[in-house]
Amino acid sequence: MARGSANNVVRGRETVSAPDNESKANRPLNKTMTLFFDTWFQFEKYMRITFRMPLWTLFGLIQPLIWLVIFGELFKNMTRSGGFPESSYIEFLTPGILVMTVLFGSSWSGVSLLREINFGTVDKVLVTPVKRTSIVLSRVLHSAATVIVQILIIFVLAWMLGAHNHGGLFGLTVVFFMILLLAVGFAALSNGFAMKLKREEPLVVIGNMMTLPLMFFSSAFVPQGFMPEWIKNLTVINPVSYAVDGVRLALRGQFSTPFLFSFFMIGCFAFFTMFWATRTFMRQQED
Repeated sequence: MARGSANNVVRGRETVSAPDNESKANRPLNKTMTLFFDTWFQFEKYMRITFRMPLWTLFGLIQPLIWLVIFGELFKNMTRSGGFPESSYIEFLTPGILVMTVLFGSSWSGVSLLREINFGTVDKVLVTPVKRTSIVLSRVLHSAATVIVQILIIFVLAWMLGAHNHGGLFGLTVVFFMILLLAVGFAALSNGFAMKLKREEPLVVIGNMMTLPLMFFSSAFVPQGFMPEWIKNLTVINPVSYAVDGVRLALRGQFSTPFLFSFFMIGCFAFFTMFWATRTFMRQQED
């Protein structure tokens, strides 16, 4: 037996490669970096499209802005009711409008994916060596980033109308992170339904069901103590309710157990919906 290179062993005329331990150790890192760059390049593509049509981002703000102004004025005297937790209804309403903006901005994310599937755009991407998971990740992150821009505008208007942030810079950072998680969760849910249904009409129906009903079955507009018992029971399974409560507590600067529980529930919602949407996409490609 003769000795070959550092990684080869020569046996007669056969050359057997010894396992490259260093290459095996770097394989998970290489896969992660490939996924990151594939996701980033596609995310950048979607952001360029958004920058070319900025009015679409602004159109998504119209309904939340109307609700903030009209509901803020319509129910401003509700704070005089006994047991109301805030002295200003605008301050109470602002977390609900922030979450509403997330719903309206991310719940329709699946419609654009469905159109790309029908136009054959996704098939063209699939023939490239791009990671399949990055196709879903890039779309979900694009929806979340667009919502963050809208949230900034809502924050400025709410501040002009009299709302305050008692949580300081840390509270504001936590709010943006929770909003991001919620946007990821609903965008993933919308994309998952788009891949399951493959039709725009039922997807629009589901999108409508994920907006106003979920908002009204939460503490976005009234405290839980003012709700009928059956609606109060439904808030337990409503991720929107946990998001509204968490954002409201963060803006008050209250980071105790109720806040941590709300944050945990939103994190679980984002993780499981993202996992489900990714698995759904992978299975669709296998079929």
